[in-house]
Amino acid sequence: MGINLRLFKQINRGLLSALTFLCFGQTFLVAEQQVRKPVILTDRARKLHQQCLVIDGHNDLPWALREKAASSFKQADIAEPQPQFHTDIPRLKQGNVGAQFWSAYVPSETRKERRSAHYTLEQIDLIHRMIKRYPETFEMAATADDIERIHQSGKIASMIGVEGGHSIENSLSLLRVFYGLGVRYMTLTHSDSLDWADSATDTAISDGLSPFGEEVVRTMNQLGMLVDISHVSPATMDDVLRVSKAPIIASHSSARAIADHPRNVPDEILVKLKENGGVVMVNYFSGFVVPESAKQMTEMFNVRRELKQKYPNETDYNREYNRWKSSHKMKPGTIHDVVDHIDHIVKIAGVDHIGIGSDFDGVSTLPAQLEDVSTYPLVTQALLDRGYTEQQIKQIMGQNLMRVLRKAEQVAKQLQPTTD
Repeated sequence: MGINLRLFKQINRGLLSALTFLCFGQTFLVAEQQVRKPVILTDRARKLHQQCLVIDGHNDLPWALREKAASSFKQADIAEPQPQFHTDIPRLKQGNVGAQFWSAYVPSETRKERRSAHYTLEQIDLIHRMIKRYPETFEMAATADDIERIHQSGKIASMIGVEGGHSIENSLSLLRVFYGLGVRYMTLTHSDSLDWADSATDTAISDGLSPFGEEVVRTMNQLGMLVDISHVSPATMDDVLRVSKAPIIASHSSARAIADHPRNVPDEILVKLKENGGVVMVNYFSGFVVPESAKQMTEMFNVRRELKQKYPNETDYNREYNRWKSSHKMKPGTIHDVVDHIDHIVKIAGVDHIGIGSDFDGVSTLPAQLEDVSTYPLVTQALLDRGYTEQQIKQIMGQNLMRVLRKAEQVAKQLQPTTD
């Protein structure tokens, strides 16, 4: 009598998980008890962190400036401490940030007005204005070589990431225009599915990528723009890994095996991402990294959709949503929750495939000891405490992302002769 192949695979996976727990469970529990204390920064970690090229894959300061300061650096001069944000120049220097992808984010709801591209261009302009206003601190980077040169000059190399394919309004021409304006990655979706790519937190439309979605990925490869799989469904991740000729990134995602939220990357994708050569840049948001909070966040997405249907008026919706949030306080967790995700991704994909993508100024709740951009040295310390070598920490902090950028640039050069 034959056995169902899918059932056979499930049984094998279950046995493997059980064996892994039996072999490593006791050791892990001991280690966990040891590392849950607050991280204490040592001189060794300080010196090592200063040697690192620290690259953060995702910071939402531009949207926070739009929302809280009318996109005005007169209202919020980030050369001075700005406690209403997670990010300002004094704290960036404390954190030894060497390069930053600034997010040009606009909400998916802008599709209803057919103004997603318009608002995205305004956010790209805001990033350029920020760099121009603070030339002693920031400089725009177009390539990996630029990042190295700018970092060596003591400035923060700045690149732009567009967060959500709705920003291109189904236009490959706009995608190319964005690249010309300094955009070096695009997250294929945000929280809503598009007609060419499915989101992790919405109903599937294409079961991954549509034919046009595949063309978007190929065009990004030709440009040298990194394909970002944060926010997309596992089916979309799978299709991207099948289509892309260049390594991909998850600019601000974590491990689903640790915190079961649809925004996180499943183990089967981590295995394929290793083969692709890409990098997962670990998110700091408590709702994605703390197991209990991830369950609450999953419920939140459903609640938001139900409330939007029930209360089409924005004022009514905001009132009811804020009421729900006030009665569902999120557990913030600690720095150790984030490092748990790093450990797991290293275990599944390897240390060559991990980076940092904080999501600062784009999230409401952060773990203890990761409250703002000054705290990156504590991650270096936490990794040292867990036995990572100095070279491995340098890889995690930025070298892995630099490798991906260089490879994407190389692939683009190979593909460009075939473009129109």
